[in-house]
Amino acid sequence: QVQLVESGGGLMQAGGSMTLSCSASGHIFNNFAVGWFRQAPGKEREFVSAINWNGASTYYGDSVKGRFTITRDNGKSTVYLRLNTLESDDTGVYYCARGRSRTYYPGDGDNNWIYWGQGTQVTVSS
Repeated sequence: QVQLVESGGGLMQAGGSMTLSCSASGHIFNNFAVGWFRQAPGKEREFVSAINWNGASTYYGDSVKGRFTITRDNGKSTVYLRLNTLESDDTGVYYCARGRSRTYYPGDGDNNWIYWGQGTQVTVSS
């Protein structure tokens, strides 16, 4: 059974930093792209970042570019999202998703993703 578990969320002041983790079990996580998304109350889910299977290619949404960094450690079956210079608009539930293939295709939108975690709450206070 494929399972993704996010962790590392919490309450942080604006300007602070935190690192989220997405850990996988039940399958060969290392062979797939992984993405991060977030959803704020009353808003649609938003693409945050994605990373290809070997970490060689990374992608970011415009609102987080330059502030967030995605990395992966395939030896630990874990993908990380480093959130720097947090803003109140970064508040939301952050989800990770496992891709259908090794590569993330920006033009394919949600079709890239097949499994989702339960999410971790990030709250940024101003």
